[in-house]
Amino acid sequence: MKRTIKEINFDKILEILREEDTESVYEKINLVPDSEQLYDALDSYIDPNNLWRKSVLGIDISRYGMFKHLEQTLIPSIFKIFFNKTIKLCLQSNQFVFQRLDTKKIEQSFISTGDGGFLILDSPMHAVIFAINFEIVVRAYNAYHLFPKLRKIIGSLSLRYAITYDTLFTFCDNFYGSAIINNSRILDKDSLNRCLLDENTFNWFLTNIDGIENLQVYTIHDVANIYHFKDYDHKYIEEGENEILSPEPSRDRGIINSDILKIGQIQSKEMSMNIYNLHLQVSLNITSDAAPDKKRLITISLGNLNTTGI
Repeated sequence: MKRTIKEINFDKILEILREEDTESVYEKINLVPDSEQLYDALDSYIDPNNLWRKSVLGIDISRYGMFKHLEQTLIPSIFKIFFNKTIKLCLQSNQFVFQRLDTKKIEQSFISTGDGGFLILDSPMHAVIFAINFEIVVRAYNAYHLFPKLRKIIGSLSLRYAITYDTLFTFCDNFYGSAIINNSRILDKDSLNRCLLDENTFNWFLTNIDGIENLQVYTIHDVANIYHFKDYDHKYIEEGENEILSPEPSRDRGIINSDILKIGQIQSKEMSMNIYNLHLQVSLNITSDAAPDKKRLITISLGNLNTTGI
C-alpha cells in the first residue's frame, strides 16, 4: 500500500483566501471578522486529520562547531560520502525493505543541514535499517577503511540519531510537519550521541513486532508479515540480498542485540512526548568497493546504553 505525502498547493490556498477573505483592509475602525467559513474551507482542503504519517530519521554529527575551519569545511563532503554509500548498502543489501525506493527518491527525501539532516522514509523499519547502514559506513571511516588519509585529517566522527513517526506534508517542494519538528527537538536535547525514538516509533514496533527488542530474533520473512509490507514483492526475499534481516534466524550476523529504555519526556505542542533510548548491536560484512572479494566482519553499536535523561 503506497502512501503519498499530502502536497499543499500555494495557488489553491490563495484561491480559498480570495474567495473567503479580503486581502487588504484599511478602514478607520477595525473589526474582528467572522472566520468560520474560511476555517471550514481551509480545513476541508488540508484535511489535517488524514495527513499521512511518515518516519523521519534525523542524523547529526556531534560537536561540529568544535572542529577547526578546514575540518568544518570538509565535513559536509564526508557526510555526503557517508550518505551515498549508505544508500548503496540499503538498495543492494536490504532489497526487500527498500524495493520501492531508488537513489533519486532517497536523495529527494533528504533535508540536508550540512553536518547531518532529516531523511523521510515510509516506516520506522526503513529508518532503523538506514541508521544501521549509516553507522556501519561511519565505523568503516573511523577504523581507517574509508578514505584513511582524510580520516587522519578530520579525526574520528561520532553521530547521534533520532527517529520519529508522525504527520508530514509538502509545500513548494519542501517537507514540513510534526515528524520533522519533533525530530529536531529530540536531536537538540541529546548531547550523548544516542539513538532516540519518539513514542509513536516505539508503539509502531510494539504493535507490529511485539516490541523493538524482537529485532534480534526477527527474519525477513517475519518482516514481510508486517501490515506495512503486505503488498511488497516477495521475490526480493527469495532472490535478493537481505543482510541485516536474513531469511534464517541468527545470533551471529545481523542484529544480535537490541535494548530499549524510556529515558524521559519533552514538550511538543503543549503535550509531553515520551522518549526512548535504543541500543542495537549489529554484525555485518564490510566490503571494499574497489575489491568486492575482500570482506571484513565488523560489529557496531547503534546508539549507546547511557540512560541519563533528556
